Amino acid sequence: MLESKLLECGLTLHIKTFQQLTTRELYDLLHVRSAVFVVEQECVYQDIDYNDLDAIHLWLTDGSGKIVALSRVCPGGTKMKNLSIGRVISTVRGKGYGTMIFQAALDVARERFSDTRLIEIEAQLTKQHFYEKFGFRATSEPFMMEGLLHLDMELRV
Repeated sequence: MLESKLLECGLTLHIKTFQQLTTRELYDLLHVRSAVFVVEQECVYQDIDYNDLDAIHLWLTDGSGKIVALSRVCPGGTKMKNLSIGRVISTVRGKGYGTMIFQAALDVARERFSDTRLIEIEAQLTKQHFYEKFGFRATSEPFMMEGLLHLDMELRV
């Protein structure tokens, strides 16, 4: 289903470990994360957190090669106690790219970590409903992190 949607939209899904990333790909991913989280959302925080070293990185590019969405899947014990998904970004709004990249991240989490029974996220409070559409439920009260309200959410798989 996801693959046909990507083809229909002319998008390419990239999935790589940190070790597989080229220098240019890493630079492009970090550039997008900085543009959205640090500049657009005005969050002053340490984005480069060493969890990237163990993460699986996913991103979508359009026909011109421009990154239109990205995310990362972190094994349990890196970012959070259990497997987690984070750094979810769509650079083009209103096209469903955020939904596509998050679905791809969920698929990768289930395929590559088949023994996982719980996926955790630290969601921006304003994105709670987005994650609820995938079956996530809030497990904490809102808390301030990186200058924005967040809440812990989880999905039992």
